[in-house]
Amino acid sequence: MDFATILGVISAFSLVIAAIATGGGMLVFWNLPSLLIVLGGTFGATLISYPLGEFASLLRYLKNAIFKDRMPLNENIDILVQLVRESRKEGILALENRSNDAKLDPFMRQGLVFLVDGLKAEIIEDILLLDMDSTRERHELGAHIFTTMGTVAPAMGLVGTLIGLVQMLQTMDDPASIGPAMAIALLTTFYGAVLANFIFLPLAGKLRRRSQRELFSRRLIAEGIVAIARGDNPQIVQYRLESFLPPAWRKGPR
Repeated sequence: MDFATILGVISAFSLVIAAIATGGGMLVFWNLPSLLIVLGGTFGATLISYPLGEFASLLRYLKNAIFKDRMPLNENIDILVQLVRESRKEGILALENRSNDAKLDPFMRQGLVFLVDGLKAEIIEDILLLDMDSTRERHELGAHIFTTMGTVAPAMGLVGTLIGLVQMLQTMDDPASIGPAMAIALLTTFYGAVLANFIFLPLAGKLRRRSQRELFSRRLIAEGIVAIARGDNPQIVQYRLESFLPPAWRKGPR
């Protein structure tokens, strides 16, 4: 689990709930019609904006945002440097067994398949970069969906506010109905703002950051795979790959 995401959601909602509780009670801020207007309008507008298949992937994108991403950069560097040594000592075909190793990163295994197939370094680099571009597009879709929801939710709150105001104005002669109508008018705006700024927009930002981290890791792997195809010296490969790391993470000559 990504504890930053969980901790952020819990802290944001707990502080707001604590402020509400100290100011007069939670039930005052509960209104089912207001919540239905915001949630129904947000999901409906998002469905209009995206094909059903893309919208159906929303849970998968949510899972990507919540569960921790592991980017073992140092481990990948160690593996790639070892693969360089093996290829120079035993030949490229010696890497065939490593291409089936389920413990390796799938992107790395794909690069090893290209090496074993005898593709040239330039062709391998082009294919890996194309794969990274496609991955970026797929990841950006999830962030776009949550951004759309974060944009629509406050607008739905405004729609609920207008509905409440219309209902209030139509029943001004009945003082008992003014309160419920005003609750819908104000609480829909509140719900829309909370959902947008506490959930949808932060999740979009999290997904974009996850995408950047994964693409950075793939750039490192692609650099190592291409170095193997060129037959570079292991020590030079190590220096090149460690340039991706902060100075404190670098191990130096081995």
